[in-house]
Amino acid sequence: MKAKTLMNKIIIVGGLSACLLLGGCGAGQAADATSAESTFAAQESTVTPTESTETAETVSTETAQDKAQLPDGVYTAEFSTDSSMFHVSEACDGKGTLTVKDGVMTIHISLGSKKILNLYPGLAEDAAKDGAVLLEPTTDTVTYSDGMTEEVYGFDVPVPVIGEEFDLALIGTKGKWYDHKVKVSDPVAEGAADTFDLSTVEDGSYTIELTMEGGSGRASIQSPAQLAIADGAATAILEWSSPNYDYMLVNGEKYLPVNTEGNSVFEVPVEALDVPLTMIGDTVAMSTPHEVEYTVTFHSDTLQNAESGK
Repeated sequence: MKAKTLMNKIIIVGGLSACLLLGGCGAGQAADATSAESTFAAQESTVTPTESTETAETVSTETAQDKAQLPDGVYTAEFSTDSSMFHVSEACDGKGTLTVKDGVMTIHISLGSKKILNLYPGLAEDAAKDGAVLLEPTTDTVTYSDGMTEEVYGFDVPVPVIGEEFDLALIGTKGKWYDHKVKVSDPVAEGAADTFDLSTVEDGSYTIELTMEGGSGRASIQSPAQLAIADGAATAILEWSSPNYDYMLVNGEKYLPVNTEGNSVFEVPVEALDVPLTMIGDTVAMSTPHEVEYTVTFHSDTLQNAESGK
């Protein structure tokens, strides 16, 4: 009798194992999904009312990062890569022309030579597959500081996100695809230098109105903000609508809060007025800190002396 019972158990276990094997990756994904739902539910139940607002914002931001993070227009932006062998021409000072149209971002870069034949927005293994849509080169003429000109290859590269790395594969004259990480950052609108000259403003304390885009729109920065100008350089005091921001990133530099109580307050540099500036705020409202990217524009026509109000 015991032998028969043992045999039944073996048959049952064997049957379960066969089911799991037949289920393959799908079964594993279902189990992972169930586990993920349980984990999310547990986290959701512990979120405070303030945290839930920012949680919704960070989730919304993740789904919105494939969309344009800048208003339609033409910008000059930094284009950086993970390799000294893959870079824009020295004549371009590390920059390209970023165009935003109908919610789509594309940067045109002029490379240092004609040795890179194609680019692919993704991984090398996908670029090598039949049917892969490759980025074709243009022939650009670049001018160096000494007046010398050179013909190089240029490319129009789709930009999925500003300020974060993304995959861009390349193939050269040797016929092999290589993986690379690139980043587009610090966009400045064309003609911004003619819009407002900070050096014309007397040193002192001012107030200025600002607008902010990015995230879900639930978080905000107080407007008007305080602006200090000295020797043509401006520094803003930015107060968030939440106490849960533990740092900001501006032009690649990290800034910590200047206060310990109440809503998060930061002192950050303002590169220009009337220009969308990229600023990243890191929120700790969730169990895991999350960086959210915004564009902040300071409007020169609202600049007022903090003492005289003019």
